[in-house]
Amino acid sequence: MDQPLKPRIVISTCIEHEACRFNGQIIADEFIRNLRDLVEFIPVCPEVELGLGTPREPIRIVSKAGDFRLIQPATNSDLTKPMHEFSQKFLTTLTQIDGFILKSRSPSCGPKDVRVYSEKGQPMANSIGFFAKAVLDKFPHLAVEEEGRLRNFRIREHFLTRIFAVARFRQVKNSGSMKELVSFQAKNKFIFMAYNQKAMRRLGQIAANSEKKTFSTVTEEYEVELARVFSRIPHVGSHINVLLHGFGYFSKNLNAEEKAWFLDALEKYRQKKLPLSALLSVLRAWIARFNEHYLAQQAYFEPYPESLREIRDSGKGRDL
Repeated sequence: MDQPLKPRIVISTCIEHEACRFNGQIIADEFIRNLRDLVEFIPVCPEVELGLGTPREPIRIVSKAGDFRLIQPATNSDLTKPMHEFSQKFLTTLTQIDGFILKSRSPSCGPKDVRVYSEKGQPMANSIGFFAKAVLDKFPHLAVEEEGRLRNFRIREHFLTRIFAVARFRQVKNSGSMKELVSFQAKNKFIFMAYNQKAMRRLGQIAANSEKKTFSTVTEEYEVELARVFSRIPHVGSHINVLLHGFGYFSKNLNAEEKAWFLDALEKYRQKKLPLSALLSVLRAWIARFNEHYLAQQAYFEPYPESLREIRDSGKGRDL
């Protein structure tokens, strides 16, 4: 359990890895560059894997008689079956995966808002890329995001919190130790509290294992509930409740000015003028100052590496 923790993330190759887009370009992304040393990337380009080459004629999703097909209009090639076959074969080989970062709006990789065309070439609806659909079907319990949405700091914080928590749980499963599972539950209690208090209690019951189930059975049940916990971004109000809970450990030792400053910062966070990471940094400073051992063990106060904290925000999708 002491090895450096590196989530294993499948990523579209065209994002910061190789110039393999249909137009021969690469997607530059600073966040992905910052992640390079902290995660293990597994790049894949389904279109290149089908032998389409780079650059290549564009492909698109076309609705034919109520059925979505993957078509390359310039060559009139129907790539539906080859894409299905590649997706199933590739995804079946994956093990120990913690999440996906896929190219937005790609007819192969886009996890949402991919344009669908009529047979006459007119845009008519939005759907999911063919490879992305296979990912969502096979790994419904994992984080699947597109690079564009990760420019929003709330979505980015949620994604990072999730993939590092899931990677820590993967280590627990590999350990085969019930003691490690109980420790994981204890150290992540505040994270679960912020996301879903009912699920937090359910996770605690599973980890307690009062029915003396096997480790594999317990971790299977735990993993299902863990996916429910991370299925949505927590509300600001839920985080505020946890922050106030943490604040309560120190309030008797703080002067009036410090208390007023923290409560003012909390209100700015409520108004979305301050990121969650700013409040966490303050509480972490107080944890060190007052030597608060219990809170020092909580992953909530450093859910992912400090070097990934930033407040830059595209402003798009803030409340998604």
